[in-house]
Amino acid sequence: MKLSERILSMEHSPIEKYYVYANRAKHAGRKVYHLNIGQPDIKTPPQFMKAIKAFENDVLAYAPSEGSFDLIDSVRRYYKRFDVELSRHNVIITHGGSEALTFAFQTILDPGDEVITPEPYYTNYAVFVGMTGARLVPIETTAEEGYRYADRKRIERLITPKTKALLICNPGNPTGTVLARSEMRMICDLAKEHDFFIIADEVYREFAYDEDKAISFGEFDDVSDRVIITDSVSKRFSACGARIGTMVTRNDDIYENTMKLAQARLCCPTLDQIGARTLYDLPEDFFDEIKEEYKNRRDAAYKALSSIKGIVCKKPKGAFYITCKLPVEDTDDFLVWMLTEFEDRGETAMFAPVDNFYISSSKGKNEIRIAYILNEKDLLRGIELIEKGLNEYRRRK
Repeated sequence: MKLSERILSMEHSPIEKYYVYANRAKHAGRKVYHLNIGQPDIKTPPQFMKAIKAFENDVLAYAPSEGSFDLIDSVRRYYKRFDVELSRHNVIITHGGSEALTFAFQTILDPGDEVITPEPYYTNYAVFVGMTGARLVPIETTAEEGYRYADRKRIERLITPKTKALLICNPGNPTGTVLARSEMRMICDLAKEHDFFIIADEVYREFAYDEDKAISFGEFDDVSDRVIITDSVSKRFSACGARIGTMVTRNDDIYENTMKLAQARLCCPTLDQIGARTLYDLPEDFFDEIKEEYKNRRDAAYKALSSIKGIVCKKPKGAFYITCKLPVEDTDDFLVWMLTEFEDRGETAMFAPVDNFYISSSKGKNEIRIAYILNEKDLLRGIELIEKGLNEYRRRK
């Protein structure tokens, strides 16, 4: 019996395949510093667990398919901080940001459609778009220019009659780029002129540093009918395991048709929604200390990486990732070597090779992404191990 061409054409997670080597290293007694995945070590706010523990209903019932109204109203209050006015019929609660993205793509895309997005990009975008029969079209960037992409001419030359959407992660994963308001305005103007949607992945919204400010595409009222925002409690509140996200749209047709998908999967977990409601109701200053912690980690990581001979690295403006170019031909081979052959005092480090964050298989082979989600001491030790490993790897190769 034959499986579908759709599933056969999909790739496994490009990060997961390295865990085989990491687990073997741990089994052999080595400590592995995980700089490869965006799992924050910041404590989940205690209000989340407290709300779940207080649940005393005799029956754990289905929630509404669009999400519990208490949670939706909390989300609405949160967006009001950004001057984004939402009704209950503008918000759908989803199984994390991933389902919000798949809902958005399944609602607007047909086979053969095109979605423009800057590369390198979050790897699952290719999977989510590919499930619809559409395809990603890359905006090319380079490490030397800090992976900046918001150039009108650069984007406009990629637009064709098949262009259905521009997909933006802002602040960006894996590069940490942050769009200025003027750049967002330009993208909105293009969407109106060429009649396409903007899918705004804003899960890192609070984490914009220095002079940069968290801005939502929802703030641009003149494109409210063509903006779809996907969001999540995972990164913002360090609650990755809760699997609660949101899809926000002020387009009635998109909302009504996306509800078909929401109804088909019945609902999101009732208890997780109860906990998530308390997260969205946290005061605005909740993020101040966390944001400062990530900024300090970014500064420390950037300084350490920049001292490595031969590296190409620009300081990221947001999120909690740094993507940079190493003086090696193949970071995939380098990582496997780090996990199987290298150690320093019984320790090694794991990062994410970036070749799978590109559409073209020939790009990104000498680039890596580091997530600065560990405390500063462990973060700097992990980077020190990468530098030591890099020096030895280059001598041997």
